[in-house]
Amino acid sequence: MNPKLLEILVCPVTKGPLVYDNQKQELVSKAARLAYPIRDGIPVMLEDEARRLDEHEYSE
Repeated sequence: MNPKLLEILVCPVTKGPLVYDNQKQELVSKAARLAYPIRDGIPVMLEDEARRLDEHEYSE
């Protein structure tokens, strides 16, 4: 993930910061408790496409 791109992307739900998870290829919004997938190098910033985080994932 391009660091410059990560600086300007925000969660579409909360408008808060995202954390890049290289292993899972996701952008994580702990505030929204969502993980947005990255497919073929492109972040899919749609709430309907996001995975809901388990409690242990957002409370860390």
